Amino acid sequence: MRLRYSVMAASISSFYLNSHQIPKKIHLNPTLNISKFPQKPIEIPSIGEICKRGSLSEAFQSLSESFKNQSRTQFSFDDAYSSVLELCGSKKAFWEGQQVHAHMAEKVFDGTPHRTVFTWNAMIGAYVTNGEPLSSLELYREMRVSGIRLDAFTFPCILKACGMLKDRSRGAEIHGLAIKEGHISVVFVANSVVGMYTKCKDLNGARQVFDRMTKREDVVAWNSMISAYSSNGESIEALRLFGEMQKANLSPNTYTFVAALQACEDSSFIKQGMSIHVAVLKSCHYIDVFVANALIAMYARFGEMGKAANIFYSMDDRDAISWNSVLSGFVQNGLYHEAVQFYHYMRDAGQKPDLVAVISIVAASARLGNKLNGMEIHAYAIKKGLDSNLQVGNSLVDMYAKFCSTKHMDLVFDKMPDKDIVSWTTTIVGHAQNGSHSRALELFREVHLEGIDLDVMMISSILLACNGLKLTSSVKEIHGYIIRKGLSDLVLQNVIVDVYGEFGNVDYAAKMFELIEFKDVVSWTSMISCYVHNALANEALECFRLMKEAGVEPDSISLVSILSAAASLSALRKGKEIHGFLIRKGIVLEGSLTSSLVDMYARCGTLEKSRDVFDCIRKKDLILWTSMINAYGMHGCGMAAIDLFERMEDEGIAPDHIAFLVVLYACSHSRLTNEGRRFLEKMKHEYQLKPWQEHYACLVDLLGRANHLDEAYQFVKGMEVEPTAEVWCALLGACQNHSNKELGGIAAQKLLQMDPENPGNYVLVSNLYAAERRWKDVEQVRMRMKVNGLKKNPGCSWIEVGNKVHTFLSRDNSHPQSYEIYSKLSQITEKLSREGGYVAQTKFVLHNTKEEEKVQMIYGHSERLAIAYGMITTPEGASTSLRITKNLRICGDCHEFCKLISKFFRRDIIMRDANRFHHFNGGVCSCGDFW
Repeated sequence: MRLRYSVMAASISSFYLNSHQIPKKIHLNPTLNISKFPQKPIEIPSIGEICKRGSLSEAFQSLSESFKNQSRTQFSFDDAYSSVLELCGSKKAFWEGQQVHAHMAEKVFDGTPHRTVFTWNAMIGAYVTNGEPLSSLELYREMRVSGIRLDAFTFPCILKACGMLKDRSRGAEIHGLAIKEGHISVVFVANSVVGMYTKCKDLNGARQVFDRMTKREDVVAWNSMISAYSSNGESIEALRLFGEMQKANLSPNTYTFVAALQACEDSSFIKQGMSIHVAVLKSCHYIDVFVANALIAMYARFGEMGKAANIFYSMDDRDAISWNSVLSGFVQNGLYHEAVQFYHYMRDAGQKPDLVAVISIVAASARLGNKLNGMEIHAYAIKKGLDSNLQVGNSLVDMYAKFCSTKHMDLVFDKMPDKDIVSWTTTIVGHAQNGSHSRALELFREVHLEGIDLDVMMISSILLACNGLKLTSSVKEIHGYIIRKGLSDLVLQNVIVDVYGEFGNVDYAAKMFELIEFKDVVSWTSMISCYVHNALANEALECFRLMKEAGVEPDSISLVSILSAAASLSALRKGKEIHGFLIRKGIVLEGSLTSSLVDMYARCGTLEKSRDVFDCIRKKDLILWTSMINAYGMHGCGMAAIDLFERMEDEGIAPDHIAFLVVLYACSHSRLTNEGRRFLEKMKHEYQLKPWQEHYACLVDLLGRANHLDEAYQFVKGMEVEPTAEVWCALLGACQNHSNKELGGIAAQKLLQMDPENPGNYVLVSNLYAAERRWKDVEQVRMRMKVNGLKKNPGCSWIEVGNKVHTFLSRDNSHPQSYEIYSKLSQITEKLSREGGYVAQTKFVLHNTKEEEKVQMIYGHSERLAIAYGMITTPEGASTSLRITKNLRICGDCHEFCKLISKFFRRDIIMRDANRFHHFNGGVCSCGDFW
């Protein structure tokens, strides 16, 4: 048995070494200072004396050395063991005491010449207790070889060892031996067999043994079965068995209640859970901390944190699990403020947060965006040495990502001693979502070089980063990698559709969408969003129709996308259908859904409905206020927009950049010049918001529309930042409206220098030259545009009739009722010429062509075709307004044409052009001829 003592000496030495730091520098050749006087013999203190000093590490070192040199006369194993065990007890060093006790058993066992079955059982049991199942089974093999006959008490130990090793094969062999020896009828042996099978995940085998037990009065077997079913996700069977146990009039113990409560895995088991709670109250186990903790955890899973907290506060004794169960329960149920409050209560009560508590409170701080609290927790984790834990590190990385603090995120990541796939993925996701796309790609390359397997979340984030950097080729490369590795699961397929849509590659997106075999709501939403993003609203509406036919229920995100499509087409009927769907389904109007509804009704020309939706929302956020202000602005109700903006401020909601942009836009379209100047100053000085280029462009547009062109130009020259193409575009548009050739020329030159890839800029410059009859310059601009591969967006208008949106291009003949449309348009034109004195104003045709052709070009404008179709398809004298949408600014002649129709045909026309809404009624337009 010398080997066993060597092993013990090694393990004790290991304990000693792990308890002390090894010096960094070791002098291999130290200088020896030899004393001139004779040295006295060194007296080595006994283990008993060392133990009296209270040093556990010194005691273990001395014990280890004693094993190596057992010839010391003063050494007594019994005295040594008893002294060390007594010290372990005083220091509450349970694990170390258990080690010593096991070695004591070995010493006694090895010194016993005549070993009985009791001796063998005791030693086998000691190994199992000490967590050494292999040694236990090895000793069991020696026992069998020695010819010792097993008794009933041998089986529980060796069966437990098999369970610890998940060795079902050997366990079944021992089960067979128990049957052969006739011990299976013994209750504790049968219980041990059941326990072994459950530990080996063989529930069927365990149940067969359990069902064959003739005596089941002992709760141990019941506990094993209930716990096994519960831990393997078979909650219904676990609770059914618990019910059978109650019917058998067996009294559940702590383990029974804990296992049954754990089986109540979600709120669908609330009735059964409360029934068990009642049983606990009737028993004597309510004060048991384990049962109370299980009750807290159960109610947390049910989302009943009030009941969980009540149980917690009623407990006389609480352990760390009690505190952590409540804290994690608050976090899991989204009660982040309550979690932070409870954490502070926990600290005030003197309970030191452990690893689990730190992870929970870090998650709560992240969700709240409470950076100060999060950094405080981080400091605590560093102080307690918890930051080196992998889970804590991952949680901190995620927290800083949610704080948009990529610098701190990288610091945590770099200091982590160990990193797993979650660490890398969380950091890459954090950078991708916070716009650090290059850093995300850099980390991705490191992952690739490390040979770490890529997961779905990481690849999705890299696709997001490639999208942010507009790396189309990289997206295709990653797409190829996904196909080669067979990683095309639904999440990745949806992301690929989304990314191709963002790139404007609609065909690729559509092909990928078609390849998805089982499309979920995210798949459909990605395709709808792709169409909306690429101005294919009709296709988006058709995709939504197919989605409903496929039986896929739309969620709030898909509804927001489809509302945007309806809004872009001014498809009021479609928009109302979606609103009706929301009401029928009882979907709560909140967040982006409400602002999308307000925007949809506004862009469909029904400002009153927008206000109705706005007024019915109790808790209005900044986005909703901004949407309503913008609605007033696009309909030319500048003062109403300003009143609402000021009411928003009175409600204590601070405007952001977007809110100021929409109120400036409203001022611009209502000739509110002084108010516009005031809001820009207010933005800078009262709210300390640095204006964007869009704000400057808006003020230039405002000044330009009011014919304050010199002031607008001086404002542009005096800007604190270099004006962008958008600012010069606003000035150029104003110069064209007011025929200012000099400033227009300056603005045109600047615009084409700064943004040579935008076809709209060339059209604007070309129109400026055409208005001045500078046809050579017009030709040069158009040639330059052609060389750059740019094309002008053709004029397009659409109208919703019935349940369909009809689209018309200028001088379009593609509509099935084209002949009727042009016939109707001729009748309208003749009546307006005869009764209203209408004469086409060809100055708005900016082409070098004959006058007759210019007239025909005006007559063929897309909005006129849409109006004519609307008048054909609705009865004469109908009160229904004609709702027209146009992608470009309405020309002056068509504007006059619409006013005359509203007067002589008594048809209201609501038209949305590229700039704003026009409400034509009784010969007057709501814009006051200012657009």
